Amino acid sequence: MIVAERPSTVTRGVRRSGDDPWVTPPELHDFFVASAGVAGALIGLLFVAVSVAHERLTAEGAEFAHQVRASAALTSFTNALSISLFALVPGVGLAQTAIVVGGLGLVFVAATLVSFARVRRAQVVSWPDLFFLVGLVITFGLEVAAGWMLAARGHDQQPADTIAVVVIVSFLIGIARSWELVGGPSFVLFSEIRALVMSMRETRDQSDPDR
Repeated sequence: MIVAERPSTVTRGVRRSGDDPWVTPPELHDFFVASAGVAGALIGLLFVAVSVAHERLTAEGAEFAHQVRASAALTSFTNALSISLFALVPGVGLAQTAIVVGGLGLVFVAATLVSFARVRRAQVVSWPDLFFLVGLVITFGLEVAAGWMLAARGHDQQPADTIAVVVIVSFLIGIARSWELVGGPSFVLFSEIRALVMSMRETRDQSDPDR
């Protein structure tokens, strides 16, 4: 009697990227499972931080930079969560998710830049906030580009790995923005060196008032 051989099952609905350019490589399955859990937890903590700083964010005359930091943190964490969850859906995968989610991230940056142009006369916009927006542009741009490459060359592991790295970078950006949102201390090397030099100069002047 001939027994039909059962087709090989794919771990939790994830197929080989070489079979279909739209699906998630199985090597990244565990990574996206873990990152989805991390993103969900961080978004929950962000909501707690926003509730603590609610008055500072919503009061009349609230500093625009705080609002941008809260929105940027939520966008970064949502980006990581969306990619991680959709990457685990059978038949959906990374390519189109990276293109759509990365595109939405670029729309957020564009809207933020328009808002900056609107409020720049009323409020001071710091250079670090602008640098963070440039970082978001690079991050989301790489995400979209990697999504297109994965769609065109599904057998290539490198675009999928790039998207995974972008997820990690999104976590780091979101954490940095959240830390600034809650008013955590920031230690910048050049600022600390400048403060040290000024402190030494003041100490020297006090010890030698005739100079």
